[in-house]
Amino acid sequence: MHEGVEWALHSCLNLAWAGDERAITAARLAAYHDLPAAYLNKQLQALARAGIVSSAPGPRGGFRLARRPEDVTLMDVVAAIEGPDQAFRCTEIRQQGPGAGMPDNYGDPCTVSRAMHRAELAWRQELAGQTLADVKATAERTAPGVPARVRRWFADSRV
Repeated sequence: MHEGVEWALHSCLNLAWAGDERAITAARLAAYHDLPAAYLNKQLQALARAGIVSSAPGPRGGFRLARRPEDVTLMDVVAAIEGPDQAFRCTEIRQQGPGAGMPDNYGDPCTVSRAMHRAELAWRQELAGQTLADVKATAERTAPGVPARVRRWFADSRV
């Protein structure tokens, strides 16, 4: 997974804590974690295309969560950033080199491919079973001061 997934998830959490009162610019979201704004903006645009955040143009524009945290799964964010394609792509290397057999011998996926696809399915199901609200609640339990600190920073920030 690319670092953009981590950035997107943290940005969604920060938007949830910042509240709906105002839109937060990509520059402000990036400044909170000292990230490059232009690259984070690409992740935010991907989230907007997926309907996870909404964007408003103009001087008072920026980003807000478009859905409730309960309605956004971690898989939604991963798919928005990484795309819907499977992470493992079998290229059938078993059909190459000195160990290759006749093409008719390769009708079924190899054991490596089947194992990787089972693991990916489990990974995707786990991410689909966790929402942004779940992560937010865990973060609030383990670091109860974070939501207020985030709200204050975004309210006071001039970035």
